[in-house]
Amino acid sequence: MPGILDFGLAALMLGMAGWTIVARKNLAAVMGFVVYGLLLALVWLRLGAPDVALTEAAIGGGLSGVLLLSAAERLRDTAPTAHRIGGAGRLAAAALSAAIAAGIATAFVSLPEPAPTLAPAAQANGGATGLGNPVTSVLMAFRAMDTMLEKVVLLLALVGVWSLARDQCWGGRPGPRHRADPRGPLAFLARVLVPIGIVVGLYVFWTGADEPGGAFQGGTLLAAMWLLTMMAGLADAPPTRRRRLRLALVAGPAVFLLVGLGGLLLGDAFLAYPVAFAKPLILAIEIAMTLTIAVTLGLVMAGVPERDEAE
Repeated sequence: MPGILDFGLAALMLGMAGWTIVARKNLAAVMGFVVYGLLLALVWLRLGAPDVALTEAAIGGGLSGVLLLSAAERLRDTAPTAHRIGGAGRLAAAALSAAIAAGIATAFVSLPEPAPTLAPAAQANGGATGLGNPVTSVLMAFRAMDTMLEKVVLLLALVGVWSLARDQCWGGRPGPRHRADPRGPLAFLARVLVPIGIVVGLYVFWTGADEPGGAFQGGTLLAAMWLLTMMAGLADAPPTRRRRLRLALVAGPAVFLLVGLGGLLLGDAFLAYPVAFAKPLILAIEIAMTLTIAVTLGLVMAGVPERDEAE
């Protein structure tokens, strides 16, 4: 039965969601969104899904927060728009949101009891991968094709962002050059937090084989630390034409594809791991994927190439 903590957490989430919607200042809305993401991570933790909680904390509270803070910083110096949504528009948006929420709730309570699941079959066969974390086992074995294609989608998203650059900027450096005060709080935070964040990100990646974590969570934390160093002016975004950068971007899908083709050539099936080498092969894929995720997410958040390589 849910306790006081769960009801309090639900009330805080609803209050923070409302605050994020009605806040008139961009920075206040961004901070509300970040806090909402962290509260949602606690909800997933209370539901017994630590892997999802780590992902939500890294994406909702970390990487998305950095992106929105950068957007709010850019919008600070722009003239405010005179157009505002009227009362009828707000009522329509509220009615649509309520209808969607009601539909999701109806679908949830209409599920058969017990709900259909493949968890017993996955648990019975998960030992063949040699992984102790059932979530990683499912993602890298039963859903290996989806996991590989997710990294391809990330790469296509980055290509889409780069395609928005002007012709003369193609191959240049993404985003503006951040020049924060070297003695300011942001630079101090980057110098203190980034080394710790890198260690935590690598640990989250490595422990994902047997404990909650994995390549996506670890790579996201590394991307957030990279963005923080760029926002603090301690590092600059690399030119998009750099060969080593592009190799890092394709490393994850390439290793995944090579391992999959190896399983096909050995006579089993595409992305079928030999039982004796399943765990080492999965770890090799995860290492390459962590690199690709960190670099891809960092560059997506950095934005469109805007500057020449020499700037």
